[in-house]
Amino acid sequence: MTTEPKKTATKNLFIDNRWLIITAVFAFIIYLLLPVLTPFLIAAILAYICDPLVDRLCLVGIGKFKLGRTFATVLVMAGIFGVITLLLLILIPLLQKESLLIAERLPSTINNIRANVEPWLQSKFGISFAIDGAQIQEIITKNWKTAGGLLGDVLIMAGNNGMALVGIVANVLLLPVVLFYLLRDWDGFVESIGQLIPRDWHDKSATVAREIDQVLSEFLRGQLSVMLAMSAFYAIGLWFAGLSMALPIGLIAGLLGFVPYLGFALGVVLALVVAALQFTSFSQVIPVLMVFGLGQVLECMILTPKLVGDRIGLHPVIVIFALLAGGQLFGFAGVLLALPVSAAIAVALRHTKDNYLNSDTYLN
Repeated sequence: MTTEPKKTATKNLFIDNRWLIITAVFAFIIYLLLPVLTPFLIAAILAYICDPLVDRLCLVGIGKFKLGRTFATVLVMAGIFGVITLLLLILIPLLQKESLLIAERLPSTINNIRANVEPWLQSKFGISFAIDGAQIQEIITKNWKTAGGLLGDVLIMAGNNGMALVGIVANVLLLPVVLFYLLRDWDGFVESIGQLIPRDWHDKSATVAREIDQVLSEFLRGQLSVMLAMSAFYAIGLWFAGLSMALPIGLIAGLLGFVPYLGFALGVVLALVVAALQFTSFSQVIPVLMVFGLGQVLECMILTPKLVGDRIGLHPVIVIFALLAGGQLFGFAGVLLALPVSAAIAVALRHTKDNYLNSDTYLN
């Protein structure tokens, strides 16, 4: 009497994960072409984030008249570049004005430190400052007058590296063009990609894609909400604390919050530098520190759990590693993409783990 081999519903581990192998090969090709693909990747990320807004605008209309996809895309892009332009128009003159004030206050601050702190350091540790406020004032005035010549030298150096300059300008000009076409035809691109997937992979790929889309959308939109809320909180809080550069420091601290602790750390350092030059006593600096302390409590205890939560499912150690690895491989763009890409990889790895636990390789 012969016994038939036991049938299992599971497939071979490697066959069942062909889509993952192809994805890895595709990602490697993207890595090789990254210098050329940078504007396309940035435009694709922006298009992914803004596509739901374009879809909603397409439903707006009067009677039978509806906003077309093209017009809705133009409106969204106009809003994006309008906000960027507005921020630059506000921040650049403000930074220029405050930089002049800081340059004027720096010599008097150094003199105050020498008068109040140096005697104590000299008596306790034998430390003295070899810095004169008048010399600092002279250096600042001299270099401020020659700043235009320095800028000219920088432009000449950029001109000597003509191809690099042309590449940067080309990427900047190409970005809005690529963003327009991707945003206008986003749904068509997604549908075309879905049609290229083999039918026996389609259901599995669609499930993974939906989970990745859910994780990324929740993370990106939640993180954007946290960044905007913290920017407003820091700017208003520092303004109440009497800090002269409250708006730019608040925006920097809030908008850089997508990198854990970077916005907070940079904001504290900038605020303390400005406070040291502006205020005359430590008691005036305490409200500035309280603003950042309350900001951390608000961000970590309330906003991030409520708006972002634990949906990306990444351990803090993995988050730190992803940020460092992204920066090492792709520079600043890698830091931007580290967490969302890691969240997408985590979804794929969860499915790979399930396939492995149900495969002949594990069961036998």
